[in-house]
Amino acid sequence: MSAALPFADIVRLPVEKDLTFTAERKTLVIFEADRLPVGQQWLEDGEAADLKHEIATRIAARRTGSTPTLVSQPISVVICTRDRPDELRRCLASFHDQTRMPDEIIVVDNASRDERTRAVVMAAGATYIREDRPGLDYARNSGAKAAGGEIVLYTDDDTELHECWVENTVAAFNAPEIMAVTGLVLPASLKTEAQWIFEKEWSFGRGYDQIDYGSHFFEETRRDGCPAWIIGAGANMAFRRAVFDHIGFFDERLDVGQAGCSGDSEYWYRVLAAGYVCRYEPRAVMFHHHRLEMAGLASQVYHYMRGHTAALMVQHQRTGELGNLRRLFLKLPLHYVGLLTTRLFGSSSEKQRFLGEQVRGAAAGVWFFLRNRKGHR
Repeated sequence: MSAALPFADIVRLPVEKDLTFTAERKTLVIFEADRLPVGQQWLEDGEAADLKHEIATRIAARRTGSTPTLVSQPISVVICTRDRPDELRRCLASFHDQTRMPDEIIVVDNASRDERTRAVVMAAGATYIREDRPGLDYARNSGAKAAGGEIVLYTDDDTELHECWVENTVAAFNAPEIMAVTGLVLPASLKTEAQWIFEKEWSFGRGYDQIDYGSHFFEETRRDGCPAWIIGAGANMAFRRAVFDHIGFFDERLDVGQAGCSGDSEYWYRVLAAGYVCRYEPRAVMFHHHRLEMAGLASQVYHYMRGHTAALMVQHQRTGELGNLRRLFLKLPLHYVGLLTTRLFGSSSEKQRFLGEQVRGAAAGVWFFLRNRKGHR
């Protein structure tokens, strides 16, 4: 019996070659130049790929701009994991071909239930740390405190790295005011409808142009709560080690195992509020394995909103910025009313499909903060 076809295909199309391609089913086409992604296009059955003008312009700009170079400062990579030894093994294997190997790879085992994670780490020659307090930000902080590098890179166990990930991430720290860097996250596969929906509606990808988020961005958006989550994804982020001395560590009430999400974006918010710059660098590429099942996606959406609203409360608690409350109690409810209205009048989208999870998660996040408001560090 033959294996079932994936729900959708991913096709990587080098622009240096013939661009003729027609989709036979739902397809995400990723255009590449010089072995790096430069653009993408969603296709349905029978549609043809088309290299758009903006992609050609982007290629020209990259080739005439600065080229990332190998860096000499010590680099640490931190991977936080729990009970996923097979995924961790795959992630660690993707370090073998890096153009710039990190000086250390630290795996923080966040309360796994058996010894398989330790065995995978030892076999890979990485540094093993056990963190028994469940919560991703507990693990992130343990990794940061153990790291010896001047630059600390974070990724998750469900990723695979582009060969230039370490090099291009660290090279993006080319100005002293840049304290954080995020990168491009692409789907590793689109085998199921759940993966397709996540990538189209809640993608970790933030585009193919370098963007610096600094004081101007913070000031122009603070009235409605600076949307720091657009800066990137926690699966692909890095920091100068010094920033932890300046603004502290991750808030351990947030993210997986606690509120559910947004430990990364709350930290970027603090970086911006302190007057520093967060850079999005699309040449720092990795591939993420999304959840396969609809039930898993529904749970993920619920916890995303739970963490998001908890983070808005945390950000207000730390900074006193009223924009966070305005976003939580005005902008977000209006957004949900809009989604509900369009659904009642016959229009539908995948985000409306999980409207109940979003609303319940948002309410749960506020309640979570109220029960844990004294716990910030």
